[in-house]
Amino acid sequence: MQTLRPALLTDHYELTMVSAALRDGTADRRCVFEVFSRRLPAGRRYGVVAGTSRMIDMIREFRFDPADIEFLRHTGVVDEAAAAWLAGYRFTGDVDGYAEGELFFPGSPILTVSGTFAECVVLETLVLSVLNHDCAVAAAAARMVTAARGRALIEMGSRRAHEEAAVAAARSAYLAGFRFTSNLAAGRRYGIPTAGTAAHAFTLLHDDERAAFASQVATLGKETTLLVDTYDISQGIRNAIEVAGPELRAVRIDSGDLAVIAQQSRQLLDSLGATETKIIVSGDLDEYAIAALAAEPVDMYGAGTAVVTGSGAPTAGLVYKLVEVEGRPVVKRSEHKATIGGRKVAVRRHKPTGTATEEIIVPQGVPDRRPNDRLLQRSYVAAGEPATLPTLAESREHLRQCLISIPWEGLKLSAGDPAIPVTVVPAE
Repeated sequence: MQTLRPALLTDHYELTMVSAALRDGTADRRCVFEVFSRRLPAGRRYGVVAGTSRMIDMIREFRFDPADIEFLRHTGVVDEAAAAWLAGYRFTGDVDGYAEGELFFPGSPILTVSGTFAECVVLETLVLSVLNHDCAVAAAAARMVTAARGRALIEMGSRRAHEEAAVAAARSAYLAGFRFTSNLAAGRRYGIPTAGTAAHAFTLLHDDERAAFASQVATLGKETTLLVDTYDISQGIRNAIEVAGPELRAVRIDSGDLAVIAQQSRQLLDSLGATETKIIVSGDLDEYAIAALAAEPVDMYGAGTAVVTGSGAPTAGLVYKLVEVEGRPVVKRSEHKATIGGRKVAVRRHKPTGTATEEIIVPQGVPDRRPNDRLLQRSYVAAGEPATLPTLAESREHLRQCLISIPWEGLKLSAGDPAIPVTVVPAE
């Protein structure tokens, strides 16, 4: 099956709007669209911007080739004038937004796309598809990192997601502070450290558990991790140390009451002289399960399904709305879905100690800047030309610093208000 180019990762109605706007002469009106969330998912106190670099790369490749145009013409999606326009499509506008790894809150204008109506509106579906997925995964992963309290995490959710979504999820989890991924495509594409050893199937393949462990150690050495819960965990640990010796790097437990089992396993490992052998736990872990294990002798967590599904919030709830036409603010007044007109500028306000206190948003103006304010928006694309993007490592560090800056109440897993308030103030 042929892989679709980014341009066809677009909803039908984006192109029918282009057709109509070309016909009535409004396609070239200068417009500003903004991406924001009206509210955070239930129980969340912050969102995490993720996927921006992926999105900019896709905008760079956003082209309609002859086969795309023929498909759109043949199916009646566009008329001849729109087909000709799409054949020459190149985004020539501007994209500005929050840094990847930045925290956001309800109303935060995390992305601003400006240009002609036609060239901006066709990007809506792609922009929201990337950001809603990646931001959701990054926010869930960041909460897991906080719950882990410095212990390492490995992302292992590829088998619970679409194949390309799995790669994007691994990237977002790493951005959020996960140490490793099991996904090799993510390792190659983004330079994320990969990890993994064996599943229960490998143990079941062999005549007994000891034979499976011996084969794995012979191939990978004593720095491997042996999965010890295929049959009996206690006996599995004994077999692992008997085969590999007390120098075995780690054992992994994937089932059962992990709090109790971790304690018992640590005691057994120590009694066998394997005092340095680490304990890795996995099995449907989310941030709450990880937090519940904080006092237990666990050295690393493996998280899968909860990461790639946003731990109950698979979308960040972001929308892409028109806020300005030819310099004039436009406002949607629908009940519960109202918008604030005009292009926004946002700053994060901090105490002298570095603790964030408030986010200030000004429509059609410049905020009153104070000494410890930080401007949140930066240029990603100017007149169609992409700027130099931060590395994934830089974005990862940016998020780490952002999480340090918010009040400690904002890191709680319990439901509550956003970590800091957002204030929309009129332009002076």
